[in-house]
Amino acid sequence: MTTHKPIPSAPVPRTGIEGGAARTTADTAPHTAVEDIHRRVTGADWAVIAEELDALGCALTPRLLTPEQCRELSGRYERTEAFRTTVDMARHRFGSGTYRYFTHDLPPLVAALRAALYPPLLTVARDWSARLGRPAPWPDDLDAWLARCHEAGQDRSAQILLRYETGDWNALHRDVFGELVFPLQVVIGLDAYGTDYTGGEFLLVEQRARAQSRGTAVPLPQGHGLVFTTRDRPVRSRRGWSAGAVRHGVSTLRSGRRHALGLVFHDAS
Repeated sequence: MTTHKPIPSAPVPRTGIEGGAARTTADTAPHTAVEDIHRRVTGADWAVIAEELDALGCALTPRLLTPEQCRELSGRYERTEAFRTTVDMARHRFGSGTYRYFTHDLPPLVAALRAALYPPLLTVARDWSARLGRPAPWPDDLDAWLARCHEAGQDRSAQILLRYETGDWNALHRDVFGELVFPLQVVIGLDAYGTDYTGGEFLLVEQRARAQSRGTAVPLPQGHGLVFTTRDRPVRSRRGWSAGAVRHGVSTLRSGRRHALGLVFHDAS
């Protein structure tokens, strides 16, 4: 197994970004917080992240959320009105633990993260499609892409808040919810690895042509994002580029409680 280390963040000039509209004062992310998220995302070394994605199919970002913001988001798990559905993994034989899909009325921090991450991920997605000789149907604007998803019948929110207790785990899978797929997604750790919980590493397994599968294990530092492959990625072969199939999951939680925020850039059918 390969283990990742966080990429250090770099300061950049302060800029703004659109966030979701809030319903109440308690749900409002201050404009400075939304700006800070945008600055952290744009300040990441995306050339290095792209290189790690090419090498392993996943890459850690610098810290995107403060510990306070992580606790604010994980605390939302109890607010059932914020979610469209709850999934019991054991019931569906997905593993053990639960996760909840947000409604389209996303918390402003979640909306800000998704909007800020889409442009740099889009650059990688288009590069991968070019290597594989595939069309790149994703427009510059995230809302325009989501509108296409909705027109195709993929009109349910796919943003996820996950909770694992001691002994829980997540089976290897792909988050493909219809014909329209964005090839990259992001998971953000909301609890402190090694303090709030142990175990529960993110797992990524790549099926390699005419070879044994390769696994990568990544402990998620609190507030950091892990960019990873949704379905497959370009892998160099003797004949050029081929698609390497990838699945992801979570190892067994040994102690404590683990929350994570999953950001998917296509909606579900």
